Amino acid sequence: MTRMGASRQTSGTEPERPGGGAGVADGVDGVSVEGVRVHAFSVPTDGPDGAEEDGTLRWEATTAIVVEVLAGGRTGVGYTYGDVSTAGFVASQLAPLVTGGDALAPAALWHRMFAAVRNAGRPGVGAMAVSAVDIALWDLKARLLGLPLYRLLPAVHDQVPVYGSGGFTNYPHSRLAGQLAGWVEQGIPRVKIKTSRHPGQDAARLSAAREAIGPDTELFADANGALSRKEALYWARRMAGEWDVRWLEEPVSSDDTAGLRLLRDQGPGRLEIAAGEYGFVLGDFAALLEAGAVDCLQADVTRCGGITGLLQVAGLAAAHRVDLSAHCAPAASAHAFCAVERLRHLEYFHDHVRVEERLFDGVLRPVGGALRPAHDRPGLGLQVRWADAEPYRVHGHRPG
Repeated sequence: MTRMGASRQTSGTEPERPGGGAGVADGVDGVSVEGVRVHAFSVPTDGPDGAEEDGTLRWEATTAIVVEVLAGGRTGVGYTYGDVSTAGFVASQLAPLVTGGDALAPAALWHRMFAAVRNAGRPGVGAMAVSAVDIALWDLKARLLGLPLYRLLPAVHDQVPVYGSGGFTNYPHSRLAGQLAGWVEQGIPRVKIKTSRHPGQDAARLSAAREAIGPDTELFADANGALSRKEALYWARRMAGEWDVRWLEEPVSSDDTAGLRLLRDQGPGRLEIAAGEYGFVLGDFAALLEAGAVDCLQADVTRCGGITGLLQVAGLAAAHRVDLSAHCAPAASAHAFCAVERLRHLEYFHDHVRVEERLFDGVLRPVGGALRPAHDRPGLGLQVRWADAEPYRVHGHRPG
């Protein structure tokens, strides 16, 4: 794990060991949530001129909303990525609903939260706020029981394959090549770059990427919905034929299910069409699957209703016989997606890796192209690094 700075202060009590500690054996029934704390931290990007770009967006910082849920002498930690307003949503709409609830029943509290936020806005910020709290509740339950989170879930895997993701459209070729080659050197067998902001530059960028990773590493591309249907079909054929691209994510907007289906039907056979990272409620995923719009579905555990919501999406994907890929948030996704039967892989996203390494101790690093949840640390295995996180704070107060 990456260590930064000299000061180390963690959240809650001292790290628990599985199989021991308060609340693990006797007295675990009837544990009520005692309180909720909400924080937000905005970490500047390390892109050129302090910014990063993809096909449709430019940003200068990534904001993590971190939620702590307290019960039985333990503190569960969850998080999402979004605007700082998400922290206010958690504090005003969700914290009062969860406080006093059963800490051992995350799914029951999930239903309570989703029902209550109907008029406040369930998709978007509402779903992201629920996701952060839900992840914290599952983490809390696992800590109370002294189990790693993936062991508490209906796990069918004990590791999650990853692909390196970054390759922003404003990277110079040297940085693009260096980043991709670095992932390959770590043993990651698949990498992804952003495309389609300036399509005229993409041929040279794809050539630089392929040269950097060699012929045996899988190359993915992500247009972030920047292309029209005909443009996307043109680039799908070029990408597959000239650079052996195997995965094209959001070639058109994920709202355009007919366009995605067209790409899937008329594009090259070895090029898979993917979408779903902007799914917030179950109907979003059902729409993609029922339209036959994707070869591989994506879901973000920090957007789709947390772990409780993800389990529903995983069942839906299994029913449609479509694989599910994890979008970003590797520290949480590595545990959550062990419970996904039709697991494909996890997006090891440059920005989120940087943020999680700054905010938490206990983050995972890929080994052999996969993230393997620690079997000897309860919950997600994370502890907030308050001293290191404090300079990035944009909401809340440091505990204690």
